[in-house]
Amino acid sequence: MLDRITAMRTFIRIVDTNSFTRAAESLNIPRATATTIVQNLEALLGTQLLVRTTRRISVTPEGAAYYERCAQILADIDEMEASIRHATDNLTGRLRIEMPGAVASAIVLPALDDFHARYPNLDLAIGVSNRVVDLVSEAIDCSIQLGELPDSTLVARHLGTIEHVTCASPAYLARYGTPTDLDDLRGHVAVNCMSPHNGREVAFDFEVNGEAQTVKVNGFIKVSDEQAYLTCGLQGHGLIQPARIAAQPYLDSGQLREVLPQWKPVPMPVSVAYLKNRRVSPRVRAFVDWLAELFEKAEHVEQDLSRVRQLLRGLHPA
Repeated sequence: MLDRITAMRTFIRIVDTNSFTRAAESLNIPRATATTIVQNLEALLGTQLLVRTTRRISVTPEGAAYYERCAQILADIDEMEASIRHATDNLTGRLRIEMPGAVASAIVLPALDDFHARYPNLDLAIGVSNRVVDLVSEAIDCSIQLGELPDSTLVARHLGTIEHVTCASPAYLARYGTPTDLDDLRGHVAVNCMSPHNGREVAFDFEVNGEAQTVKVNGFIKVSDEQAYLTCGLQGHGLIQPARIAAQPYLDSGQLREVLPQWKPVPMPVSVAYLKNRRVSPRVRAFVDWLAELFEKAEHVEQDLSRVRQLLRGLHPA
């Protein structure tokens, strides 16, 4: 006999990932099992839900309507079960989360003991990278993202803003000198960072008299990874503007030194994003609420989003 709930979850995951293989992997079942489940579901309903070819999967009109109802039913079931248990610490299942390295290392990972104590039956699969992820095709429940979210298919909950710091190694400063104002940067070298959104080189930015100002500093190294960015700075390859939460241990040890402290880099908004047009599962809600608490307590995380957005408009005018 076909397990209707399992069949619904399998069908939803196949549509979300657009792949029988990725759906089966995320559900920890063989691909053949996922195929059989959908075939049995279609036989039970007496209609075709998916059109499969060697290259792609598409949803039939009946499948699209069935998908929307299934998504609502499964969310209702998850919410009902959580309310019946009267305690969110009985939440079970797996959450797939993506987050930047600086946020993971400095804020989230050190606090996971607390999350596990609250929700001991929830398993976390955490991806750490600066890349732009596709929550649907990669079957990711939520992601922590830096900057404004251009994707209208996502709902974002603001967590705060992360400070950045302009700094360099003592070896670099001994070789090139310490800049005393922004004009001095013309004679300096930077390790340049590439945007994960478009791959373009990101200029240094500063808050000057309440307005954002960018400064192009030439360099011979461009990186897209946070840890590589820090490593290049530590090795004396140029000035860097990392997140302060990532740089603070090296500032404390003297391996990096802050420069131009009178002109702070523009803070970066940080938010947790999840899919729109779907009711949030109790598991995702629990994690997002926990994140919000965590970021309220985190050092070097501000809350003045309106000021930051005004500054960002100065960097990226419409």
